[in-house]
Amino acid sequence: MAQSNFFAGKERLGKITIERFRESIRLRWTIKSKTYSLTVGRDSRDALIAARAKAQVIDSDITFERFDPTLQKYGKSQPTVLELVSPIQVSEIKLRQLWDKFLDDRLPNLKPKSQDEYRKFTKLLDKLGENLTFDGLKTKNVLLNITTTDQTRRMLQYLSACCNWGIKHRLIADNPYRGLSSEMPKRQSIVNPTPDAFTPDERDAVIHAFKHDQRHGLSYNHYAAIVEFWFFTGCRPSEAIGFMWGKVSQDCTSVIFDGSIQTLADGSQVWSEGSKNNKSRAIALSKRVQSLLLSIKPENVKPNTLVFPSPTGKPINYNNFTKRAWHTIVDPIKPNTTPYNCRDTFITLQLLNGVPSAVIAKWCDTSTQMIDKNYADKLKLSQLRPID
Repeated sequence: MAQSNFFAGKERLGKITIERFRESIRLRWTIKSKTYSLTVGRDSRDALIAARAKAQVIDSDITFERFDPTLQKYGKSQPTVLELVSPIQVSEIKLRQLWDKFLDDRLPNLKPKSQDEYRKFTKLLDKLGENLTFDGLKTKNVLLNITTTDQTRRMLQYLSACCNWGIKHRLIADNPYRGLSSEMPKRQSIVNPTPDAFTPDERDAVIHAFKHDQRHGLSYNHYAAIVEFWFFTGCRPSEAIGFMWGKVSQDCTSVIFDGSIQTLADGSQVWSEGSKNNKSRAIALSKRVQSLLLSIKPENVKPNTLVFPSPTGKPINYNNFTKRAWHTIVDPIKPNTTPYNCRDTFITLQLLNGVPSAVIAKWCDTSTQMIDKNYADKLKLSQLRPID
């Protein structure tokens, strides 16, 4: 019967014990009160296979009284396990060449926003020049001198992924960037993500301020509808920016979210199919959102027409909108927020109204674990009081 690849660290084969010892696989056995041991090789699948084969040979030799006490017959004086040498060694390919191969393979399968992220970090690698090497610690220190700690941490993550890809495709033998990013401090928002929701009064004040904005020149009241939509659906800002009338039911009681418009680093805007989690979702709307959509729905609506276009009829530029309209209108009511906090508000208020986190997760294309950890648990703690 073929033996299992599973190895718990120690097993017996006849009179021979196979065990893991100091990161190696070795054999141990006793004959006539004398104990022998034979190290087969470093702990690996190949070493385990070789160890089991040698154990069978030694056990058989003991049984039939042909055991070699010098152990030379069993390979004591020569290496037992041969390691495969990668066809291309680290010295034969530069890290930047590996990165370019990695991008050629990865980029076609990524969403536009992720492609933009990779290109942004490629520009950072360009700044390194000859300092981009397989010396991970040196690269890390150079990065810290030319960019932020957070960007350095993320760049090291990407370089580690690149090296893992290189190992998989037999282009390099080792990953000198493995674990480097985990040694660096994370942003506070990553360590302790805290949703920043508006209160119902603050939410209503923001919507009112947008609706009644009458400033000279370009008034921001044009954006009141999308702001209200964000607050009362919990969708991602980019999903509403790319939202089209063809995804709204005839009576405006339900919608389908199946993509978004992303603004790239160069200011260009692209359609991204599917949600952030590569899903589409159909949700029923509240009476308020239904009334909102009916109030702005054109008479002769075309399926591919944006529901919330900019004043010029093009997709809203999220970054420009946030810097100009959002901060101008919202900061006096609640500073240090972005349109994404509308999503925080929707999730938080739905939880306070008793809606199960599993339902909210479906509405917002997220997980119950994320909602329970980042929203529900914090709400419970904020409402609990010590017993006197």
